[in-house]
Amino acid sequence: MPEHVILYTTPGCDVSDRARAEMTAEGIEFEERDVMKNKAWFDEALSYSIFVPILLRDGKVEIGWKGAVG
Repeated sequence: MPEHVILYTTPGCDVSDRARAEMTAEGIEFEERDVMKNKAWFDEALSYSIFVPILLRDGKVEIGWKGAVG
């Protein structure tokens, strides 16, 4: 069963852009949630961190991308 991955992002965030690009290049399927386009997504993201990107992989939360946050 493939893992379910959600990537919370914001526009203009270089770290979010890098996470998106690298995950796409690695063939990782994910649902991107731009927190500026949907208040529910914004509220969900805030329940984890004030920083992006935020990754949820099968219920596990990862803040940032390879040590960097936006």
